[in-house]
Amino acid sequence: MNELTQIEKTTAKDWATDQEVRWCPGCGDYAVLKAVQRTMPDLGVAREKTVFVSGIGCSSRFPYYMETYGFHTIHGRAPAVATGIKLANPELDVWIITGDGDALSIGGNHTMHVLRRNLDCQILLFNNEIYGLTKGQYSPTSRPGTRSPSTPFGSVDRPARPCAFALGAGARFVARGIDVNKNLPDVLKAAHAHRGAAFVEIFQNCVVYNDDVFAPFTAREVASEMQLWLKPGEKMLFADGTKGIALDHDTLSLRVVAGDDPAVLTHDPANRMLAHLLVEMPGQGFPVALGVLYDDPAPTFEAAVLEQNHTVAAGKKADLQALVSKGQSWMVEKEPRAE
Repeated sequence: MNELTQIEKTTAKDWATDQEVRWCPGCGDYAVLKAVQRTMPDLGVAREKTVFVSGIGCSSRFPYYMETYGFHTIHGRAPAVATGIKLANPELDVWIITGDGDALSIGGNHTMHVLRRNLDCQILLFNNEIYGLTKGQYSPTSRPGTRSPSTPFGSVDRPARPCAFALGAGARFVARGIDVNKNLPDVLKAAHAHRGAAFVEIFQNCVVYNDDVFAPFTAREVASEMQLWLKPGEKMLFADGTKGIALDHDTLSLRVVAGDDPAVLTHDPANRMLAHLLVEMPGQGFPVALGVLYDDPAPTFEAAVLEQNHTVAAGKKADLQALVSKGQSWMVEKEPRAE
């Protein structure tokens, strides 16, 4: 049995600190925090072997509220710190908490590399399509027309798609969830079960600067029609099973069909091409794909580094003095004191 599972049972309260949670009333971050705290007892991990690492932004206060080890680092650099933690102690369970601005703007390069390297960690990207902490500027994921202090006439930028970015960077696990949805803990559990970099985009509502931006698919009255929750080995059905997703073989694109159509696709999370199609699924008449979009494990970065170190060190004896004396070296002799 892995050492991480040899622990006593915990509850959600055991994972919560005594710190005052300081987000705006109604912020979606509260729901994500509770979902994570409820999920942790089911993962079979120890608090003293768990680390939450964050960058800068509203979501990055997260480590203060988890009764674990944690690092509140600098803007966009959480993946770099997390990599150092995992290499120093691969037994640690590492979570990266970030936002759309933190991870995809100044931190885009770091996010790309932690994904392509496949570090064993969970990356939770809170996407509210706005810079909340710095008072509502448009972010890399803000939609065209977004009015903000930095784009008072409406943004003309083409937004980044976090999951498309992750797939393009070589991520082996890509998923989506919604801050207040009951299925979020299941997505978190699937991410944790994956060995390697598990990327989870969480649609998170910013009640102050971008309220209800996701309402077209999260509002209760349209949820069934606009949400496609994916489950491995099950048909891609939505709208209470009356509609499904099929593949148009002529155009290699997805189409909406009746739920009883034999062409309805069965979800295979190891199918990378299908994951790309689901991420890029057009909005008009199509639902938003949620849950685990892609899951196809590969060897992890830290495992490769440790194996390489072990191979290189095999049969060698550590000799610090020999290392220091190697190459050009000299001895500084003490000059005799003049009488």
